[in-house]
Amino acid sequence: MTRYERVKAALAHRTPDRVPSCIHLAGDGQQAYFGKLYDRYVTGELREKQKAGLISYANAIYYGMGNHVLPVGCPWWGWKDLPPEYGYEEAPGFLPKTVGYGSYEGFAAEVRNLKENTDAYVLVTIWGSHFEKANFARGIENFLADLAADPEYAQSMLDFIIHKNLVMLENIVNIPGIDGILLGSDWGSQRDLLMSPSTWRTMIRPGEEREYKIIKDAGLDVWIHSCGDIRKIMPDLYDMGIDALNPVQPECMDIYELKDRYGDRITFWGGISTQRTLPYGTPEDVKREAREIAAYMGRDGGYILAPSQEIQADVPYENLCALIEAAEE
Repeated sequence: MTRYERVKAALAHRTPDRVPSCIHLAGDGQQAYFGKLYDRYVTGELREKQKAGLISYANAIYYGMGNHVLPVGCPWWGWKDLPPEYGYEEAPGFLPKTVGYGSYEGFAAEVRNLKENTDAYVLVTIWGSHFEKANFARGIENFLADLAADPEYAQSMLDFIIHKNLVMLENIVNIPGIDGILLGSDWGSQRDLLMSPSTWRTMIRPGEEREYKIIKDAGLDVWIHSCGDIRKIMPDLYDMGIDALNPVQPECMDIYELKDRYGDRITFWGGISTQRTLPYGTPEDVKREAREIAAYMGRDGGYILAPSQEIQADVPYENLCALIEAAEE
């Protein structure tokens, strides 16, 4: 099976010939280890393709590491010249200005190059797509207060964000070569949802469903990123038909319970501890945990082996290599 075929089998809850993997590094992890990883894993034809500009430096490393999913950023939008009122506790009475960024031509060329030069699954990653976008404008404490104290303003902000997102998604979904789109918004803390389930269902879910529909109607897979303990809305995500959930933190949730309850419809990407085992364990500890989790979570497909967050510089290089080696098994 190709890497793409393994990922599609996992998403369809069929058992691939091996568990697919997708191991990414955070900014400080990239700075600490990308050079070593390039020298170790990017060789031969892959190195020539990277030097020729057919695959980015980062994705050459990720592909050389054995990753089955390659990420691609896309043209998107952000806030422009946020006024001082957006830092006040009281909700402002107006919505801020926005600005678009990125090149559709460059984005389409990157997707095309990945499809022509690798056998990987191409995932468009949109971090901070909805709820987090409001946090970026108001600050997390202020916007959580808005949800409770000024729901009319909070809903107008969320609706505005979704309107902007839908316009961008409509321009993205029909670009050839894309396999799935990830939408990121952190709804959970280490201990619980950041809001009540009823608030999430009333104010967050409707906009998310509109985004998922555009992606699904284009024949693409819906991937969701949310940190933290989001068990209270897992039935909603299950009903909404998402294809994959990341990062599935074992420090926050019982990942085996998630597999038992929702594993027939949701594929889980992550699960290997970045708070305990990866930074503080031995290479053998890392391999043992990776093998155990892959064996349980990978039953009947539905699992992509990965750490529960992007690898940071506190993870020893030897442990990172141990995780890559375990994934290659």
